[in-house]
Amino acid sequence: MLPVSAASSLAARSLQFQPEVERVRSPALEKAGGTPAPGGDFGSVFERMVNDVETRQADASEVTRSVLLGENPNLHQSVLAMQEASLSFSLMVEVRNKVVESYQELMRMPV
Repeated sequence: MLPVSAASSLAARSLQFQPEVERVRSPALEKAGGTPAPGGDFGSVFERMVNDVETRQADASEVTRSVLLGENPNLHQSVLAMQEASLSFSLMVEVRNKVVESYQELMRMPV
């Protein structure tokens, strides 16, 4: 089980994209005179999220490799890094699922 400080740290890191997603505006709003979103479009936000997940997974595998080779005696660092990577991946998958679900719902709407 994770210590409370580690769990809150993981939750804070996972939610780092929430303000960026909230600032993303639709292209129709921008054409109608709205200001461009400072975070970019949803594609760039999602791309940064995927890159962050990939980095966390690479870091976790590097820490695990160093523990297995005996270079790092702190097994708990490896476990925390793996949990962090897993949580990041789960968040990314859930966001993707919600986007796909929203798209499918839009496609079912009568015009």
